[in-house]
Amino acid sequence: MTRTRDILARLIAHPTVSRTPNADLIGEARALLEAAGAVCHETGEADGSRKNLYATIGPADRPGIMLSGHTDVVPVEGQDWSRDPFRLTEGDGRLYGRGTADMKGFVAAALAAAERAGGRSLRTPLHVALSYDEEIGCIGVRSMIDMLAEAPVRPLFCIVGEPTSMAVATGHKGKLFLRAVCRGREGHSALAPFALNALHLAADLVVGLRALQADLAASGPKDGDYDVPYSTVHVGRITGGVALNIVPNEAIVDFEIRNLANDPADAILDRIRALAARIVAETADPDAGIGIGIQNSYPGLGTAPDAEIVGFVKSLTGRNDTIKVAFGTEGGLFSERLGTPTVVCGPGSMMQGHKPDEFVAVEQLDLCDRMMDGLIDRLEAGL
Repeated sequence: MTRTRDILARLIAHPTVSRTPNADLIGEARALLEAAGAVCHETGEADGSRKNLYATIGPADRPGIMLSGHTDVVPVEGQDWSRDPFRLTEGDGRLYGRGTADMKGFVAAALAAAERAGGRSLRTPLHVALSYDEEIGCIGVRSMIDMLAEAPVRPLFCIVGEPTSMAVATGHKGKLFLRAVCRGREGHSALAPFALNALHLAADLVVGLRALQADLAASGPKDGDYDVPYSTVHVGRITGGVALNIVPNEAIVDFEIRNLANDPADAILDRIRALAARIVAETADPDAGIGIGIQNSYPGLGTAPDAEIVGFVKSLTGRNDTIKVAFGTEGGLFSERLGTPTVVCGPGSMMQGHKPDEFVAVEQLDLCDRMMDGLIDRLEAGL
């Protein structure tokens, strides 16, 4: 694992928080991959600040196995770290640093595997796909998918290396990021009854969303493979108002739907739009309004447990079980838009992600390296 650890230290040293540049990290990864004989392609932002990297080692005229990981991490501001988050440190069998679990540990293992694969005669190619801004809605990977959709050969299978403690995950929920703009009529707070408070509309909407969530939990479709076995509606942010003595004419509610595959998000959204319409109608005020727009979305992943890719990755990990994960990944996009069978399998636990003193266990990285060794052997044999 020495090489994987060395690469991880270099990756952690790049503070690639979402929406900030990752070009230096991608440049370093590209140099490593090209030294191993990879053919590389980049997509991304027009100014070159944030990039995806797609690399192929082995015959380019055959579909291969794609290892997919994101290079961005969540912020550290406001968190009580006991160590430098952007310097890899080790202790008690753990490697600490922002992104060690989510998910530069897997990226480091994939890059180290690519180096080893470069010295082998692969009959089936290895693809490494690195993307940006995954943490804010799988934004960056979409231009890479557009490129692959036009390519003459698409990947045969995809392994997304988000942390699953090296279990094979066959599914995750889809997500809709929604914004409700609540409109009222401003006025002096001393005469508040003559105005229309947009924050009150927002509050009524939030109460309705909580009732909808309770109904989804009680009587909505279920999938017992998830820790939360039903679709969820979550309010994350409310803004509005300028000063205490002004009745606000606008309030914004940011919320999300995370839906099961058998509980379409569009049907839940229809219920929310109907709720908003009722709230507006009950005001009997022509200035009242609640407009709901989709800010971002990605599909869920639902790979059949008996799919060929599931058996293939199980054979690499030596595990017989499968799981589903609560968090989203780019896997649903690869599956839906490219038709590439996809699973999620990577080192570490998401219980450590997004927290101060984030870590990945050394043992987990070792298991991932072993999986990569098995993968390279299979690629050399032609699967």
